[in-house]
Amino acid sequence: MSLSMYQASVPVFVRALTNLRHVLQKGEAHAKAKNVADAVLLQTRLIPDMLPLVKQVQIACDMACRGSARLAGEEPKSFEDNEATMAEVYSRVDRAIAYAQSFKAEQIDGSESRTIRLKMRSGEQEMPGQSYLLQFILPNLYFHCATTYNLFRSMGVEIGKSDFIGDI
Repeated sequence: MSLSMYQASVPVFVRALTNLRHVLQKGEAHAKAKNVADAVLLQTRLIPDMLPLVKQVQIACDMACRGSARLAGEEPKSFEDNEATMAEVYSRVDRAIAYAQSFKAEQIDGSESRTIRLKMRSGEQEMPGQSYLLQFILPNLYFHCATTYNLFRSMGVEIGKSDFIGDI
């Protein structure tokens, strides 16, 4: 049996965001134990020129949402980037999971060759759906989830690879 575009996208997005939520919970607990305010936690960066934790989460969520919608041939739903508390960050992750799950296999399967158009800083770019999923969405999703994980590790949060990967 071959792997469908749906199987390679929505369930993978949901798993990554579910595990991201788990990592966020462990990070938040650590921050609370150290009396670190949400505002400080959400603006934490690995290095000065890197995006803060809150933006890493927002982009991970956007990758799953926009990826699902574009593969389904729909205009992606837009989420405001205005999270200022951990509760709002969890809500963003939960809404992203629900949005990705709203797409059905029938909408995404067969999107391998669907032309996906992206507006990038460098201009508009086109690619087939399979390339969009495998070479753009998944690497970006995992990059921003891993960066969030690494931010927490650098703070001393006791998390490991199994927290990032989740149950198999």
